[in-house]
Amino acid sequence: MVSPLDVPSAQLAKEVALELKGKFEAPKWAAFVKTGVQKERPPQQADWWHVRAASILRSIYRNAPVGVSRLRSKYGGSKNRGRKPERFRKASGNIIRKILQQLEKSGYVMQKKDGIHRGRILTPAGQALLTKAAARIKTGK
Repeated sequence: MVSPLDVPSAQLAKEVALELKGKFEAPKWAAFVKTGVQKERPPQQADWWHVRAASILRSIYRNAPVGVSRLRSKYGGSKNRGRKPERFRKASGNIIRKILQQLEKSGYVMQKKDGIHRGRILTPAGQALLTKAAARIKTGK
């Protein structure tokens, strides 16, 4: 059985993004926003919203339970501050939060609230989506 961690993450994100396009749409404002304060421009890809959602699914698969704050740190980067040294800045929390809400509504992710380990975890449908996409990539179909 093929794991989503056995295939390249970029290929997995593109494959899963094709599946997610039929499940939910990107908001209208997604075409105009930057993904964080460290970025200078919005993403150039037309389907960047779905690719980011697929990447978030893989991150949850790998590091569950995961919250918005940890995902913000994962997708953050260095901000160019001119002559001053670069500093790390977190990514936009609103984008990640909206994607997680859409994934919850689609049935791929659910919240775990017990004990000190809180955050989002994958549902069996989310695990199946990632595993099937990984199998398609591995077989080359």
